[in-house]
Amino acid sequence: MIPELERVVEQIAALPGIGRKSATRIAFHFLKQNQEKVEDFLTSVTQFHSKVEYCDECGALKSRHLHCSMCTPGQRNETLLCVVEQPSDIFAIEASGEYNGLYHVLMGALSPLDGIGPDDLRLASLPARVHKHPALQEIIIATNPSIEGNTTANYILSMMAEFKNLKFSRIASGLALGSQIEYADARIISQSLRARTVLE
Repeated sequence: MIPELERVVEQIAALPGIGRKSATRIAFHFLKQNQEKVEDFLTSVTQFHSKVEYCDECGALKSRHLHCSMCTPGQRNETLLCVVEQPSDIFAIEASGEYNGLYHVLMGALSPLDGIGPDDLRLASLPARVHKHPALQEIIIATNPSIEGNTTANYILSMMAEFKNLKFSRIASGLALGSQIEYADARIISQSLRARTVLE
């Protein structure tokens, strides 16, 4: 393999979910494109990286210097707050059409074996979100159905024990153990939200 191709394949293969075979196919696809299409793609990636950021309040993706659409007052159901692991989970849940409440992104899940503790996630700001939205009635914990996700859900339930007036629920087990919300089918997510169980 020539050095230029090897470098491109290595860069593409470093992306999540892409192996060397897929990376090689993508590299050859780019090679077949004209210069304008390649430059358009590179410009899109560059602009995405430079103009998109995480919302300081909820953790969702937003355009830099613009208000977050997930936090704009009056646009969402402020009686519900859904806690997710990653910003990409929001897109999956929104696609289900089942939910129109607020979000809180943790930026990961608790994983002691990987050295990820409470201070490494956006857990400390969760109580502040509750105080900011007095109309809040339910917190839906939509962490992934994995050991790490379940550990995180239990930790949240424990740390939020002071909020006696809130209902805490967990998305139903329609999602397979070990699966990730961001890759789940919209219909399955919709069913999991509708069949969520109350946590005690």
